[in-house]
Amino acid sequence: MTPGIPSVLFVCVHNAGRSQMAAGFLRHVAGDRIEVRSAGSMPAEAINPVAVEAMRELGIDITAETPKVLTTEAVQDSDVVITMGCGDACPFFPGKRYEDWVLDDPAGQGLEAVRPIRDDIRRRIESLTAELLA
Repeated sequence: MTPGIPSVLFVCVHNAGRSQMAAGFLRHVAGDRIEVRSAGSMPAEAINPVAVEAMRELGIDITAETPKVLTTEAVQDSDVVITMGCGDACPFFPGKRYEDWVLDDPAGQGLEAVRPIRDDIRRRIESLTAELLA
């Protein structure tokens, strides 16, 4: 944790699609003004290639990212925890801000189906960024 810089953790089941796209958008929009983490309750082997392609269309490269397992430390070290369909797998700590973003899972979907999910995530990230940096 960097003092004075808000930190956000994105959590989904596989840490391969939604949470990776959200983390990619937040890094792109906020740069080093917000600390960004992502994790999954049951991480996949690799990032969803369709999510990678959907982000590439907007000039955001998430190919270097890898799915990571959700740890208690990651939650403790974050100011805002945004879950995306991981349900009760996410540990709860008092004093943290939790949001649950209801988003379709891009797993097994084609690019046409993933684009609206990506665009929904982008709108939410822009709003979150404006709020955290206000």
